[in-house]
Amino acid sequence: MQENYKPLTIEQEVQQAWEASGVFNVSEFSTQEKYYCLSMFPYPSGKLHMGHVRNYTIGDVISRYQRMLGKNVLQPMGWDAFGLPAENAAMQHGVHPADWTYSNIDYMRDQLKRLGFGYDWNREIATCDPNYYKWEQWFFLKLLKKGLVYKKTAPVNWCPNDMTVLANEQVIDGCCWRCDTKVERKEIAQWFLKITAYADELLTSLETLEGWPEQVKTMQANWIGRSEGVEMDFPVVGMDQPVRIYTTRPDTLMGVTYLAVAAEHPLALKAAETNAEISAFIDDCKMMETSEAAMETMEKRGVDSGIKAIHPLTGEEIPLWVANFVLMAYGTGAVMSVPAHDQRDFEFARKYGITIKQVIFAKNGEDDNCSEQAYTVKGVLRNSGEFDGLTSEQAFVAISEALERNNLGQRKTMFRLRDWGVSRQRYWGAPIPIIYCDDCGTVPVPEHDLPVELPRDVILDGSQSPLVAHPAFSHAACPNCGRDARRETDTFDTFMESSWYFARFASSPADRMLDEKTDYWLPVDHYIGGIEHAILHLLYARFYTKLLRDEGLVACDEPFKKLLTQGMVLKDGSKMSKSKGNTVDPQALIDQYGADTVRLFIMFAAPPEQSLEWSDTGVEGAFRFLKRLWKQAYLHINAGGSSISVKSGSALTEEQQTVRRQLHQTIRKVTDDMGRRHIFNTAIAANMELVNTLSRFTDDSDNGKAIRQEALEAIVLMLSPIVPHICHQLWLDLGHQQALVTESWPEVDVTALEQDLLELVIQVNGKLRSKILVSTTASSKEIEESALNDENIKRFIENKPVKKVIVVPKKLINIVV
Repeated sequence: MQENYKPLTIEQEVQQAWEASGVFNVSEFSTQEKYYCLSMFPYPSGKLHMGHVRNYTIGDVISRYQRMLGKNVLQPMGWDAFGLPAENAAMQHGVHPADWTYSNIDYMRDQLKRLGFGYDWNREIATCDPNYYKWEQWFFLKLLKKGLVYKKTAPVNWCPNDMTVLANEQVIDGCCWRCDTKVERKEIAQWFLKITAYADELLTSLETLEGWPEQVKTMQANWIGRSEGVEMDFPVVGMDQPVRIYTTRPDTLMGVTYLAVAAEHPLALKAAETNAEISAFIDDCKMMETSEAAMETMEKRGVDSGIKAIHPLTGEEIPLWVANFVLMAYGTGAVMSVPAHDQRDFEFARKYGITIKQVIFAKNGEDDNCSEQAYTVKGVLRNSGEFDGLTSEQAFVAISEALERNNLGQRKTMFRLRDWGVSRQRYWGAPIPIIYCDDCGTVPVPEHDLPVELPRDVILDGSQSPLVAHPAFSHAACPNCGRDARRETDTFDTFMESSWYFARFASSPADRMLDEKTDYWLPVDHYIGGIEHAILHLLYARFYTKLLRDEGLVACDEPFKKLLTQGMVLKDGSKMSKSKGNTVDPQALIDQYGADTVRLFIMFAAPPEQSLEWSDTGVEGAFRFLKRLWKQAYLHINAGGSSISVKSGSALTEEQQTVRRQLHQTIRKVTDDMGRRHIFNTAIAANMELVNTLSRFTDDSDNGKAIRQEALEAIVLMLSPIVPHICHQLWLDLGHQQALVTESWPEVDVTALEQDLLELVIQVNGKLRSKILVSTTASSKEIEESALNDENIKRFIENKPVKKVIVVPKKLINIVV
């Protein structure tokens, strides 16, 4: 064994050995229990950043640990390869998006291999490969046939910088999630997937996800937003069509003093035809932010339309206002406003001098005054005619029934979730497989013509969609009649590709979307990724899995059993980013210290779910520890090592028993940390303490050497999921012929945990005064006598009568004087 730790040489040799043996390539033909561990695949941006390194190190540690438990572990890797950055790079550097993407993939694949991640590279996929997105197009047409896909003109979120539509989930604080440009509202024809058809199941099946963080499940439940309420109609004076609204508080119906409609509502547009003020207000609303955060904090503004609605129960005329806090895309685009019992309605009414009518009062005499703010809690009805005296809960039923008797409303379950708009006006994405014929209408591309591939000869100048500008792409023959027709020039939202890639990893790259092998691997046993994907990717992946199930392509209801959401990597208190100039290049660290040092620091610096604060000294500390471990192994092996087994506990000295006890206590703790808690920093700390103990253990007897050998082997096994390269080499140096990657996790020797002596604390009047060692078989009387005869204790009880001695077994003795 060489004396000095040389990580770069070791890591290169170990990685070559792994690749040559194909040890991480797995099949479904195994008698072992399967374990599918997956980290969210990366966008091939060019280089790995520390967030990538943390994500993939966590996944690799879990995978290697599960492999050591004897499981058939699948850990694949691929590339979420479509997206705007490739187009932007093409414009900046004059390179085709495909060339830029595949060049980045090659570089990043090499980086992942340098970090020693145990991936089955035979399953590698890139979502920009036509062989991948062909099946996405095929499945889209299946959904179209089932009525789960439709196209409509709708107000959408438009990013003027990227010149494309954004889903509601992609608007963050009123800005584009990619480029941070302020989002505008725009009317455009879009393709939608009917995620709302699965809203109830998406909500209720959250209860089955026992391995998911409660925070993520709560975020999804809130986004889906199930509510029980009443949909009702307010007739409009002089018009045939009523205004339809939905409310979860029908008990406040008698307090309605105005209706508010969205700027895009048909009644608002009608009023604008003859009113310049309303027309200008509507134009102004088109430019406003529509995110939840922006809607909460923005100034509530409106204009009276001059139109009157009629209260469905009282027959009173109610003014109809056009308001900026109502969106056409949510509900019916109209709301009933009860200023006495809704704070937003209250502020709006106060601003514009609209009547405030209180109809809900406190049950138990609490303050229910509405002069300064809305009274929003439920209570007892007054000023409500025949419903006076009812509680809010009773009035919910009574008023609902009254509306239903008059055919003016009905009870209804509603969801906040809206259908998923999947059209994007960009080039670098999967083309939507639709043809438009003047005679035949909307025609699906025939299956034998799939995939619809992207043309390479495009001009990317940012002026318009390259597919619209392409001289030939949009021209197609109608599959039905053969006449000239137009091809759809929109591409799919890139979340379409990432919503099913985990299933493709589990399938053969054959002439089907998925095959029967997916039923062996799915669902994913452990999924690792950032909390920022809680709504976007994770909700879409759950939805897509249910679509695949209903098409008979998978057997599971949910895609991921366990979910680990790792924290961010920070430097100087801020998230690492190029714009802040606080990034750390993983490649430079690998070149300087080796991959194992980077992996060790990443796993030791913080628990996975917490943010990790970068520390250069922490990296150096991780490197020093690996050198100490190497030194301990070198000194032991250079001294001849040991090939004998540890003798029975009775033959061991007290020091030998203590070291061996700590060893097996460490195995027990690390097994729990790695397997149940997934708290890896404490597992590392326990091994560091054990290495420190070995450095002080100088026993050169046969038993001493055997215990040192046993301890070093156990440390190497326990740390191998985290620092696999150095452990691979040390395992061979410790005398083993078989590669460590095929070894099993160490087992606890329960006999080693047994103690002959116990250390007990001695207190005098509750204050710590001394400690003693007693036999584990000592009686309470013997323990009491030993405590009273302790030299330190004698000083504290001298000339003081002992009133009582309390012995707490295996813990302490308290002497009361």
